[in-house]
Amino acid sequence: MKRLKITNDHGWTPRTLRKQERKIKNTLLRQRVMAVRLVMEGYLGKEVASMVNVCRQTVSHYVSLFNEGGLELLLHRDFAPGREPFLTEEQQEEIKQLVLTTTPVELGWDVASAWNTKLLQSYVEKHFGVCISREALRKLLHRKGLSWTRPTYTLAKGDPDRQKNFAKQIDFIKKT
Repeated sequence: MKRLKITNDHGWTPRTLRKQERKIKNTLLRQRVMAVRLVMEGYLGKEVASMVNVCRQTVSHYVSLFNEGGLELLLHRDFAPGREPFLTEEQQEEIKQLVLTTTPVELGWDVASAWNTKLLQSYVEKHFGVCISREALRKLLHRKGLSWTRPTYTLAKGDPDRQKNFAKQIDFIKKT
């Protein structure tokens, strides 16, 4: 089996690669740079594979990527586009605004004072014609920056001065 070689170092040395390695936060990308650096330092492919815990062919692939396009190609990763979302971006934003600005009672949807995933699920199915799970709705709202909280009650007729006075009295009682 022949030794892996760095045919084009693109101006990188083992020392500069080590510095670059320390800057990379992603463990998998750091592992790629480490593998190339170790090959550059003279280690065999199978030794490097055992050091970075990948197979020998993977190390060979990393070296060929580095030889072809340097560090940019080595660190470049293409991801699959993923599944098409159930709702368009406009529909998702509409749901977010609905949750933030209205209640189910205001829309005549239910007697509940706050939205929950069950109500949203039926709302989305009726208005957009899309059947979406409650968990998917919860994740959608989380991606939009919303989180679930239990509704709290505030007294509309509460006197702020009397409340402050009461808080002072409680603090005084606690201290004595």
